[in-house]
Amino acid sequence: QVQLVESGGGLVQAGGSLRLSCAASGRTFRTYAMGWFRQAPGKQRELVATISSGGSSNYAASVKGRFTISRDNAENTMYLQMNSLKPEDTAVYYCNAAVRSDYETNHYWGQGTPVTVSS
Repeated sequence: QVQLVESGGGLVQAGGSLRLSCAASGRTFRTYAMGWFRQAPGKQRELVATISSGGSSNYAASVKGRFTISRDNAENTMYLQMNSLKPEDTAVYYCNAAVRSDYETNHYWGQGTPVTVSS
């Protein structure tokens, strides 16, 4: 069982920056594909960014150029650096881990960390 704990959320003004962290308990964190999702009030959860076990990243068009996903396998931690924040970025941000076995992939979620961007 993989435990994920997000931190770093908070209140920030538009144009500001925030760095989210996701700490994982897994013994093989380096093999996990990881991602950040967010859910704004009244909206569905959406993909923000992903990062593979090898460090390859992908971003939603809405955050590309502003957000940077990264991971530190030695620390079992994934990060999301959020710059040039907009009010539209306001959401609860969730960490996700995709843990692959020989026959299936299991997904694990953190409890989320709220981000509020004021105008």
